[in-house]
Amino acid sequence: MKDSFSFGTLYIISTPIGNLEDITLRALRILKEVNLIAAEDTRHTRKLLSHYNIHVPLTSYHQHTHKNKTNSLITFLKEGKNIALVSDCGTPGISDPGTFIIKEAITRKIKVIALPGPSALICALTISGLPTNGFLFLGFLPRKKGKIKKELNKAFLCEKTLIFYESCYRINKTLEILREEIGQAQLVLARELTKKFEEIIRGKIDEVIEKIKDRPLKGELVVLVNKSGDF
Repeated sequence: MKDSFSFGTLYIISTPIGNLEDITLRALRILKEVNLIAAEDTRHTRKLLSHYNIHVPLTSYHQHTHKNKTNSLITFLKEGKNIALVSDCGTPGISDPGTFIIKEAITRKIKVIALPGPSALICALTISGLPTNGFLFLGFLPRKKGKIKKELNKAFLCEKTLIFYESCYRINKTLEILREEIGQAQLVLARELTKKFEEIIRGKIDEVIEKIKDRPLKGELVVLVNKSGDF
């Protein structure tokens, strides 16, 4: 049986959430040195690699392929080769299928190393103006209204800043549910973070609903809510 010390390493590499300059020197070095990069979307990641003149083989690893790909990637690591895991943007394993291969690598005694870097939820929290002494991250909310209500009510019991991701297509519906369940609270919407059209929308839930009701918002949003916070 091969000794675990001769296995390769799985690197968890955070990539820019918008601005391509937001990547560490260490991340660039590791991306150049690994044998393979497992990417959520190879087309998206190829743009980043091309920008930094990195030429390393890519393979897809996303919610539709992770069940089939995990075993082959683990075999690759057990052969002594190194893999960098990246998501489309931000930190792998945060609301994406990266958790599957990370867990499997740990189970197989394969070394996992995380390279810190961009994360949309932390970026949004630091500029939100809401309390940061404790927060609860929910990832993406369920799709059904009843399940959304149940999850939000349970989350607000902790009385901390609540953070979740939401699609621009569902944000108006979700804010209406928030208003129904908790009445008024301090709300922050963060969109296009680190990009040219970055926007932070702050206010009470009613105020934010009014601000965006006739506006087509694009992309994914970070939503932050605090029942006791003040601006």
